[in-house]
Amino acid sequence: MTSPSTTLLSADPAPTAPPPVGAHIQVKGGLAKGGLAYTDAVGARAVQVFVGNPRGWKPSAGDPAQDAAFTVGCAERGVPSFIHTPFLVNVGSPSEATVEQSIATIRHNLARGHELGCAGVVVHAGSSVGADRYEAALAQLHDRLLPVLDELPEGAPRLLIEPTAGGGKSLAATVEDLGPYLAAVEHHPAVGVCLDTCHAWAAGHDLASPGGMTAMLTVLEATVGPGRLGLVHANDSLDARGSTRDRHTTIGAGSIGVAPFGELFTHPLMAGVPVVVETPSADDGHARDIALLCALRDGTPLPG
Repeated sequence: MTSPSTTLLSADPAPTAPPPVGAHIQVKGGLAKGGLAYTDAVGARAVQVFVGNPRGWKPSAGDPAQDAAFTVGCAERGVPSFIHTPFLVNVGSPSEATVEQSIATIRHNLARGHELGCAGVVVHAGSSVGADRYEAALAQLHDRLLPVLDELPEGAPRLLIEPTAGGGKSLAATVEDLGPYLAAVEHHPAVGVCLDTCHAWAAGHDLASPGGMTAMLTVLEATVGPGRLGLVHANDSLDARGSTRDRHTTIGAGSIGVAPFGELFTHPLMAGVPVVVETPSADDGHARDIALLCALRDGTPLPG
């Protein structure tokens, strides 16, 4: 295991670089053949992918030729890549079978991320499921996740914890919830954070009011410390603040609106942190959202 400072910083982009903007890309036809073509088509400068069925447990070994071409293609484009683990993963579950499958899936995705040269592997924070299991679930994180983190080789991607929208018995929904979560894994240097704006809004953060996005990011930095934020999912929401509903929509077409995403890019915490959209892709939706976010980032006229 490398030193904490080395591990924490190794996967980060240059600290003064503007945040690259991209999307969760479609990979029909293969990571390289389909994924890189989609990357170019929508103008993505950062990408997130699934490396298996997002709603199943069965691991996929991948295609060595596609994997190699994807890794080279991302490097040639200067595009950081990320993996999102399947939605079933929940290390806080009371079901031993679910916990075992979750740990195996996290291990597999981290290994695949290392093979592909990814900067991070995103995992939902999970749920305690039972009403009185919060402390027990945090203890499970400590006992089951720490060994996975300790065995990571040098150069492996960080595990990025994504707070959820707050439904059920979430282990982390608000950014403040990340404090006990990170404490449970001893603030391990291989752990980072993935922030989803739709989730933060659904969990109760007022991002739509002027200064709201800035305030949330300031609390996030105070809670997790510098260098932990590894990725942002920039998504508008179909629902009201505090709904605990995870329903993404096109930026500007939901209840968060456009202006808060401009605020997002002005916060010092965002320096160099990649941003990807997980918004509807139909009718060139990803290309339009990427262009809008780039204009907000760069202070140029918004696309018509």
